[in-house]
Parts: sequence; C-alpha cells; structure tokens
Amino acid sequence: METGKRVIPPSELIVRPDGTVFHLRMRPDQLADRIVLVGDPGRVGLVAHFFDRVESDGANREFVWATGRLQGVRLTVLSTGIGTDNIDIVLTELDALANVDFATRTVRDKWRKLYLVRLGTSGALQPDIPLGACILSAISCGMDGLLNFYAGRNDVCDLKMERVFTEYMGWNPLWAKPYFVRSSALLNGLFGGFALPGITVSAPGFYGPQGRTVRLPLAEPDVNRKLEEFGYDRLRVTNYEMESSAVAGLAALMGHEATTLCTVVAQRTAGESETDYQPYIEKMVELTLQKLVRF
Repeated sequence: METGKRVIPPSELIVRPDGTVFHLRMRPDQLADRIVLVGDPGRVGLVAHFFDRVESDGANREFVWATGRLQGVRLTVLSTGIGTDNIDIVLTELDALANVDFATRTVRDKWRKLYLVRLGTSGALQPDIPLGACILSAISCGMDGLLNFYAGRNDVCDLKMERVFTEYMGWNPLWAKPYFVRSSALLNGLFGGFALPGITVSAPGFYGPQGRTVRLPLAEPDVNRKLEEFGYDRLRVTNYEMESSAVAGLAALMGHEATTLCTVVAQRTAGESETDYQPYIEKMVELTLQKLVRF
C-alpha cells in the first residue's frame, strides 16, 4: 500500500462483504458519471422507463437505484428519500463509489467527477409561479445546518449573501446558521430553456420549518412573507423544498457538478396544491434526460 495515504477505517465507511457500500447497496462498477436523484423510490422506475436498457439495479431501505443507457450514454437514477440528512448519506457514498478504492480503503489517485441532477417537487413562494412550473435552483439556501459540520464550508458559500439574508430576516438565533451555495453553472446552462431560475430554500422539515400551521403555532409566523420579498443578485426566492442545499453544498465541497430542478405542486401564496402532478413530473424527467445525454 502506498505510504502517506489515509486509510479510511471500516467504522467511517462501511463496505459490505459483497463489495457494495453500506446504505446504497451499490458497487463502484455499477455507478454512472451522470446521475439523476429523485426523492421518491417509486420515481426511479419512471426515470428508468426512458432508458434504452437497464444494466443493473438494486434497493435498500429508501435507496432504490438503476443504471442503464440512453442514446449510448450511461446514466444512474437513485432515490434519496426525504431531507438533507439523507443527502449526506447519498452524496458521501456516491463520492466514495467514485473516488475510494474499497480494497485499500484509500482515496484513488485518478479523480472521477460526477454530474448530479436532483428532480423533485416543491412549493412556490411567488404569486406568479403557477402549479406545474419547473424551477431551477440557481442558488440554494440551506436552513438545515448540514454543511456547517464540514471544513471548507465558507469556501463554497456566498458569505455576503448570508450576512444580507440573516440581517434582513432578523434570523432567530435558535435556528441553524443558514448557508447559500450556487449550483453548477455547467448543468444550469443545460436547463435554462425550460426551467425558471431562482433561490430555493431547503427547510429541515415539511410543516413548521416551511411556515405551515396544522396544530402547532409557529415561532416566526412572518417568515414566508419575508422570503417572498427577499431578492439578491437579480434573483428572488422562488420555492421551498428539502434537499437542494445539501446536494449543491456537498457536491461543491467534493468537486462534483450538481443542480436541482423542481416541479411546483403547491402554491404557497395562493394556498393551493396539485395532487395530480404526475404529468408534470414525467415532462420534467423527459426534458432533463434529453439534455443530460447531450453535453
């Protein structure tokens, strides 16, 4: 074994006896460079349906995946489940599959870059964004605090935007410190033709953290109005969801390219929602795959 290299302990990166990484149950040779991330495990089949053929697939807990080819290009689709805590697992294990030698438990000398596109659903925070619209997360605002646990966090975040935002919002000191990460300019250039760019807020929950009130009152009931009125670098806050900040942030720290596209299924300012949103999702998937195989 080459001297000077850190050997990753089995307790830090768990590899199963069959050579698969612990949570995703995938081997390095089963991972493509171009990856579609979806939250819902049931959506993996929808994406894979567009493949010309499926080479391999697997499942463990909420992590369902398939790797195949479309127009000669190799693609992987993987479900993440809900939340940035799951994204921490997914991005770390995908990076390990690409860049860690499982036999020596050391980082590979030859670097492998991944291209990740998250396809999800979200709630619009602007009155002019209709149900069914597709939003591109040009900047993700992480209210989850995940990236704050990693060294180099400030190197990939817009610190000026963070200061402007926290001052404007009158940020509650009990909440996690927010962070702002720009998504991949390369990937964003692919999807600008059919998706509206904006600032996406990734919340650490679906109800209270997104300003929803069912039975429990909110600590800060005016948050959504403030978000609707906030703008930065000619962008406005367009939508809520729960994963894009960790996708953008961890990918930036790891040296990968990543972005998020979301279909609007709830209009928060109008108080409306669309439960029959499958046709919108199918269209987003189709357009995304068409672009993803051509760069």
